[in-house]
Amino acid sequence: MIKLVLADDQALVRAGFKALLDAQPDMTVVAEAADGAEAVRLSREHEPDVVLMDIRMPGTDGLAATRQMPPGPRVIILTTFELDEYVFEALRGGASGFLVKDTEPAELIQAVRVVAAGEALLSPSVTRRLIAEYATRAKEPSNTNHRLDQLTDREREVLSLVGTGKTNDEIAADLFMSPATAKTHVSRAMMKLHARDRAQLVVIAYESGLVKPGWL
Repeated sequence: MIKLVLADDQALVRAGFKALLDAQPDMTVVAEAADGAEAVRLSREHEPDVVLMDIRMPGTDGLAATRQMPPGPRVIILTTFELDEYVFEALRGGASGFLVKDTEPAELIQAVRVVAAGEALLSPSVTRRLIAEYATRAKEPSNTNHRLDQLTDREREVLSLVGTGKTNDEIAADLFMSPATAKTHVSRAMMKLHARDRAQLVVIAYESGLVKPGWL
């Protein structure tokens, strides 16, 4: 059973999500929050698998709340606009992906299952748009190149391609390897860099300067 916390300052929005998600045989909403601080507190208390987090809330917003989340819950950012100005910062802060609020119900349900299973909710096309739009506004590459020293040359190549939004199949084609081998390299890079998921690898690739805006 996938346990969820809903965080949105609009009670009607929470009610709609709750009705939809509780109707699924493998999901249950264990708590609802009207702001980010409450979302963090309830997540510590209930230990959900997934938090649906509105990014714009009074008081502690979704961005700050995502940074304060305890280990364990995976955060899906909810936003009115597909390229909300805070989305890239939310991914840096630990979010596993994002959805627009007018997402079709079936897509929302699938998204929860994908994130609960440990995958990042970032399609390659969305990743590319995010990077193209916002990576130039991100902080300058930090002195984190030493983090990449533990990667093999091949893993660094794979990480750079993940950073440009390529799928495992596309990485495999570019590097003349099987998709299974590409997936293995991605998994090893995640483990060595302590990345929660693919979204975090994208952030690391940019923050380290391994990939730069415009390399798409």
